[in-house]
Amino acid sequence: MNTLAKTPVTIVTGFLGSGKTTLLRHVLDNAHGRRIAVIVNEFGELGIDGDLLKQCSIGCSEEEARGRVYELANGCLCCTVQEEFFPVMRELVQRRDELDHILIETSGLALPKPLVQAFQWPEIRNACTVDAVITVVDTPAVAAGTFAAFPEQVDAQRKQDPNLDHESPLHELFEDQLASADLVVLNKADLISAEDLLAVRAQVSEALPAAVKVVEASNGRLPLGVLLGMGAEAEAHIDRRASHHDSHHDGADGHDHDAFDSISLELPEAEEGKLLATLTALVMRHGILRVKGFAAVPGKPLRLLVQGVGCRFDKHFDRPWGAGEARRTSLVLIGQDLNPAALRDELLAALQG
Repeated sequence: MNTLAKTPVTIVTGFLGSGKTTLLRHVLDNAHGRRIAVIVNEFGELGIDGDLLKQCSIGCSEEEARGRVYELANGCLCCTVQEEFFPVMRELVQRRDELDHILIETSGLALPKPLVQAFQWPEIRNACTVDAVITVVDTPAVAAGTFAAFPEQVDAQRKQDPNLDHESPLHELFEDQLASADLVVLNKADLISAEDLLAVRAQVSEALPAAVKVVEASNGRLPLGVLLGMGAEAEAHIDRRASHHDSHHDGADGHDHDAFDSISLELPEAEEGKLLATLTALVMRHGILRVKGFAAVPGKPLRLLVQGVGCRFDKHFDRPWGAGEARRTSLVLIGQDLNPAALRDELLAALQG
């Protein structure tokens, strides 16, 4: 008879650029001996987030770390849960005597409710419980009334999708992410005024049951005692939480993410300033929503990490290039109706010009 206690699972959800991966890195960097498995729902062909997480200090070798990060690369967890999520969870269930906690980061377009409902399946329910659903909010974006960075193109493109009948899909998706939350993190709280922060807190709190706590954070930095060990057992009550998309996942009118393209581009070395300027111009011309990747900068021994939401880019040198590692620039672009060949040609022409 298996006497192991159920393994707690924390699901982290939120829009693109809200800071989900940063929060997960904070948890892993401060695990203090906890044995944590990570499932990363990477919306793209390159494991950018997975690669970032593998760099964290989680007390194991690089090879062991590679085995603890599960990258689901074929769309949102809510849409592919029966295809990929179940086999991954089944493997983790078989190894749960080696684990203290499981973290799942959903993609920025995912709906958390169907994922939580998957924990009602007997094979998972008997071994795991959803400790909490944590919804990470881009506080400056909500204060601006946009809910996500660079929302105009997201909203316009979603409205053009014939499979979506919502008048305000971005707003509804935000509400659905709140509807499943056991904890809401108002991230980037340091980037807005105290008055705006109070207004966002009030707005978010109105959409939540009184039992759901709202906390403020900068760069996802919160004590692990706040993030882990909530014991919410979310799978037991998720069915009672109404969402806009309850009637959409069961039929042909479902929540369709296929309208979004995710393309990978391999490029040669690129000068930092020229690369960022070129990417900014591409975002504006082609309606690119998200840019993620690494660049090789001529004369620099370190790899340049680039992450962009709309026209807002963050970049830093994250690690040295490995011995024998090819110095190249690898990018993932997320948007709608993207032409990989045309974008690559445009990038090459601008970088070589």
